Amino acid sequence: MNGAHACAVALLAVLLGACSFAPHYKTPDSVPVTSAYAETGDWMAAQPADGQSRGAWWSLFQDPQLDALEAKAGDANQDVKAAFARLQQARAETRIVRADLFPTLNAGSSATRSRTSVNSPRFPPGAAPIGNNFDLEADFSYEFDVWGRVRNAVASAKASQQASAADLATLTLSIQAELATDYFALRAQDAQQQLLDKTVADYTQSLKLTQNLHEGGGAALADVAQAQAQLETARTQSADIRLQRAQSEHAIAVLLGANPSTFHAEPNPLPGEVTPPIIDPGLPSSLLERRPDVAAAERRVAAANARIGVARAAYFPVFSLAAAAGFDSTSSSSWLNAPSRLWSVGPSGVLTVFDAGRHRAQSAQAKAVYDEQVADYRGAVLTAYREVEDSLAALRQLQQESVSEAAAVAATGTALQQAQYRYKAGLVTYLEVATTESTALQAQLSNVSIQLRRMNASVLLVKALGGGWQAPDSRRRSTARLFPAEIIRREFPIGELVDQGVDVIHAPVLIVQIIGMFPNVDGQ
Repeated sequence: MNGAHACAVALLAVLLGACSFAPHYKTPDSVPVTSAYAETGDWMAAQPADGQSRGAWWSLFQDPQLDALEAKAGDANQDVKAAFARLQQARAETRIVRADLFPTLNAGSSATRSRTSVNSPRFPPGAAPIGNNFDLEADFSYEFDVWGRVRNAVASAKASQQASAADLATLTLSIQAELATDYFALRAQDAQQQLLDKTVADYTQSLKLTQNLHEGGGAALADVAQAQAQLETARTQSADIRLQRAQSEHAIAVLLGANPSTFHAEPNPLPGEVTPPIIDPGLPSSLLERRPDVAAAERRVAAANARIGVARAAYFPVFSLAAAAGFDSTSSSSWLNAPSRLWSVGPSGVLTVFDAGRHRAQSAQAKAVYDEQVADYRGAVLTAYREVEDSLAALRQLQQESVSEAAAVAATGTALQQAQYRYKAGLVTYLEVATTESTALQAQLSNVSIQLRRMNASVLLVKALGGGWQAPDSRRRSTARLFPAEIIRREFPIGELVDQGVDVIHAPVLIVQIIGMFPNVDGQ
C-alpha cells in the first residue's frame, strides 16, 4: 500500500511538473511566399559556384585589398565588440534564470553576546540577563515549478539569447557591407580623381592654346574667358572629389577601429571593365532561413510567447520546500555537541488572494508584448523581401544604364573631337568646344558613378540575402555545412526547438547560425 502511495505521489509530481500555461508556440504566419522574385527578369545568367567561399562573401569580388580590409573589420570594429558583449550578457542572463530550476543552499555562522531586558515579558525569571549565542546553520530552499513559471522564464531567456546572437550576426553583416560600399566608393572616387586630373591638364593646355590664338588675333577675348572658366570649374570638381575621398577614407578607418588621423589608403582607381559578380538570389522561400534580422525577430516572438506563461502562472500558488539544520548553543564548549543540534523541514504554499488586478494587467501586458513582436516579425519579413527586390531591380536597371552611358561616352568623345577640329579651322567659337567638353566630362563621370552604383547594388543584394552566397541549385540544402557545429549546438539546441514546436527545417530561427561566418565570434 505504501508503494502504491509512493507511485501515485511520484506520478502526480511528474504530471504537475509538466504543466505550462504558455501558449503552444508556432512561428507566426507572414506574407505568402512567391515562386520567384519579381525583379529577377532574364538579366542574369547564373552559373554554379560551389567553390566560392560561403562565409567570406566579399571574395566574390576578387579584390585582395577588400579581402584584407574585411579580415580586419570583425576583430577591430567597436560596434561589433559591443554587440558581442550584449550576447555575453544574454548568455549570463540565461544562466541566472536557469539557476531557479535548482535548490538554493546557504550556510551561515554567528557568535553574539547580548543583554536582555529583565522587564521584558519574554525574560525567564531567574535567568541571567547577559548571555552568549553561538549559531552554525545551513538553510535549504526549493521552489516546485508546478505551473511552469521557471521553465517558461528559462525558455524566454534562451530565446532572447538567440535573438542577441542574431543581432550580432546582423550587425556584423551590416558592418561588412558598409565597409565594402565605402571601399568601392573610395576606388570610384580615385577613378573620378584620375579623370578630373587629366581633364584639368587638358583644359590647361586648351587655355594656353586659346591665349596664343587670342594674342595672334585668331580668337576672341570671350574664348579666353570661357576656357579660363572651364578650367576653374574642373579644378573645383577635382577638389570636391578629394574631399569626398577623404571622408570615405575616414569612414573606412572608423569601421576598422583605426584612428582616421593615421589611416591612409593608397589611390587605386576602379577599372572601367570591373563589373559586379553574378549572384543567384535563390528562391523567396529560402530567404527567411538566411536573414539574421528575421531570425532575431522570430526569436523575440518566442521569448514573448514564453513570458505569457510566466504571467499566467502568477494566478496560482507557489509551492516550496524549506529545510534548516545546524548547531545552536550558549557556550562555545558545547556548540558542536549533539544536544546542540537543530533542524526543521516542511513545505509551504503561497497564493495571492487580492492584488487589485495586478496579475490580470501583467497577463494583458505580456499578451500585448507578444502581439508587438509578431507585428515586428512580419514587418521584418516584408522588409527582407523589399530589400531583395530593390537590389535586383537596381542591378537590372543599372546594367541597362551602363550600356547606354557607355554609348554616350563614345558619342561625346566623337563630338568633342569634331568640335576641336571645327574650332581650329575657325568655323565655330570656343563656346561649342567648351560645351562639348563639359558634356563629355559629365558622361565619363556619370559612367563611373553608374559603375559604383552597380557594385554597391551587388553588395546590398548579398546583404539582403543574408550574407552568404548560395549555389543556384535550390534543391541543395547545404545550410548545415555553412556554419560551425559549435555555434549550432551553443545557440540552437535542435531538441529544445523541437520541444517548443518549431519546424527546425524551415523555421527562420536557424539563420542565426550565420554567426559562424565570423571568426572573431566563433570559439569565444
